[in-house]
Amino acid sequence: MTHEIFVPFWGEPELLYKTVESVLAQSDPDWRMIIIDDCYPDETVGQYFAELADPRVEYTRNEANLGITENYREAIRRASSPFITILGCDDLMHPEYLRVVKAAAARAPQADVIQPGVVVIDENGAEGLPLVDRVKQQMLAPRPVDGIAVLTGQEMATSLIRGDWLYWPSLTFRTQTLKEIDFRDGLPIIQDLALLMDIAFAGGTLVFVPEVVFSYRRHGSSASQKTLLDGRRFRDERAYYRQAVGLARGKGWGKTARTAQVRLMSRLHAITELPGVIRYGNRTGLQSTLAHIFAI
Repeated sequence: MTHEIFVPFWGEPELLYKTVESVLAQSDPDWRMIIIDDCYPDETVGQYFAELADPRVEYTRNEANLGITENYREAIRRASSPFITILGCDDLMHPEYLRVVKAAAARAPQADVIQPGVVVIDENGAEGLPLVDRVKQQMLAPRPVDGIAVLTGQEMATSLIRGDWLYWPSLTFRTQTLKEIDFRDGLPIIQDLALLMDIAFAGGTLVFVPEVVFSYRRHGSSASQKTLLDGRRFRDERAYYRQAVGLARGKGWGKTARTAQVRLMSRLHAITELPGVIRYGNRTGLQSTLAHIFAI
């Protein structure tokens, strides 16, 4: 079964090339990779792919800059295989990634989302486990039984709204699910969580296999860090958690609604970020962080 790997690109070309090399090194050769260049201002990127002698790799460049959400949507529009991965342009697949996610799909054919095990690396490729990832992996991720955890519907929604323990670029999705359930507009910072919750609300299934086959790159000065300092991150989180309460109540999912209303882990995250916001953020960022901690 051919597996399509989409790489929406805007970033550091050298990291992109490492990402491509990680796909080329897959032990399972049945894949197709499509790089969608969102008008990154470096002509050498196209030259790199023109010289890459592998017919499974396709490079395309948008006519105009779409932005990250629209570039994701472009990937989904182009998708034709049963399952796809929308890979970050600076992350790394380990050689056994495709073998593991394909085996998970075969074992749980109802899967809409597959999360394999992940190791975190910094901008230089060094492995580490920052506090946020210790919480994700050691406290929030479900405990597999016989090598796999399967969460469906309310169980999936409650798990994710308690604390999003997934790593978006490492996920494999059922293509038809992504074609039917779109990103929500107006939530650019947490669009991934909102989409995954909508999959859960639609009765979807999340499969977790803990075998580590992916390196997720967490940058010290990432765009997500900037959204914490200027208040956008927690503003969007509060807005979505309010939506999630209403959606869960509409489904009659009381546990999910209560978890979204309390949002304990999200509040604790804001507490851990507060010293950095006080030191490096602005007034709006501080107000947003305090509101996230104390607002009901």
